[in-house]
Amino acid sequence: MEPAFKQVSQKYDGQVEVWKINADESPDVLKALGVMGIPTVIAFSQENEIIRRTGAQSAEMLNILFDSAVNRRKPDVIPLASFDRSLRTGAGMFVMIIGWYYGFSWPVMGIGAALIFSAFYDRCPIYQMLVSRLKGLFKKSTPLADGKD
Repeated sequence: MEPAFKQVSQKYDGQVEVWKINADESPDVLKALGVMGIPTVIAFSQENEIIRRTGAQSAEMLNILFDSAVNRRKPDVIPLASFDRSLRTGAGMFVMIIGWYYGFSWPVMGIGAALIFSAFYDRCPIYQMLVSRLKGLFKKSTPLADGKD
């Protein structure tokens, strides 16, 4: 991840601080942050955790993390890693084949289709639009946000 970190750090130079914590040298810091896996990348803004990702991250994901820290908000849709996308697609296809093999079991095939969709939901513009609208509906209303005193 080092090359990706350097690339993204340069893009956000002066806007984001990057801290590398050695797990062997600072186990107390990991415990305080609730880190369960290594590597873990956490984006903070004004002492508030915005987003956390465990495992190796691509430059694209690091861009999303840094952007979240700068904008002080979690992204509506977080893209999946290639491995997760492949795993969900493969599992969905396997479940659909099982449903087909046992006489077109529509409920089983529906579960397979849902697994496949879960591999690509982050690329679906309809899903992204629905998520942003639903978040807007359920966002807590505050007097300052409403323009009331």
